[in-house]
Amino acid sequence: MKVLVIGAGNMGLAYAKALVRSELLQRQNLMISDTDPKKTEELKTISRFEVHTDLTECLPKADIIFIAVKPYHAEDLFSEIKSLIVPEQIIISIMAGVTIKSMQDGLGIKKVVRAMPNLPAQVGKGLTSFTASDEVSRLELSTVEKLLSTTGKAVRLDTENDIDASTGISGSGPAYVFYFMQSMMDAAKKMGFSDHDSKVLVSQTFEGAVELFNKSNISPQSWMNRVASKGGTTRAALDSMEDNNVKQLIEEAAYAAFDRAVELGKA
Repeated sequence: MKVLVIGAGNMGLAYAKALVRSELLQRQNLMISDTDPKKTEELKTISRFEVHTDLTECLPKADIIFIAVKPYHAEDLFSEIKSLIVPEQIIISIMAGVTIKSMQDGLGIKKVVRAMPNLPAQVGKGLTSFTASDEVSRLELSTVEKLLSTTGKAVRLDTENDIDASTGISGSGPAYVFYFMQSMMDAAKKMGFSDHDSKVLVSQTFEGAVELFNKSNISPQSWMNRVASKGGTTRAALDSMEDNNVKQLIEEAAYAAFDRAVELGKA
């Protein structure tokens, strides 16, 4: 099995490096292509995969092709590679908002997987949701899931609407966490803590809370109840959030991302 990653941006490179670390593929079976000469020269120094600038050299050799370019480059890329694609190849797209049908029409191919990774994929803690066209076999889906799981975890969803919904939760979700972290760090600094101490206080708190959650079957609400005692400091904070409808605002933000993902798919 030979895999080609088109696009050496943050996410494309994250998958290429993860595939090498996983040992699912040997060096000669992993290719990466980018149009930026400076970037390709940097990639060659990594020496973990074949590096190409000309897709005519590498695309015909690939069994599975990751497309990791910006969505607004999709149409031009499809025009460039359509004549090079063969029906047996599987396309895995990690382009937000680009539908399976638009890829099938644009590339003249049936086997398409649409995936939505998130930023923690860069450190092996990502969550990638994916769905596929009916022409992708069960065995091929198993292979795709293994490849996508190299950056963390992969979850197969039934429909593209589910992919749009997952965009609002896991795809965009890390930004919500960073938003909350930044707010807590700002509060800590206003209380007199240094930048360094504020970062440590917040990051360790998040890491510890996630670890507790992952190693138990206890719901977040139950954990909140364990931390908060009547009339105590935590209850004061949670009551403030409730009074300001923070829960509702977070839900509305997630739906805003979901709705935008749907809009992008219709564009």
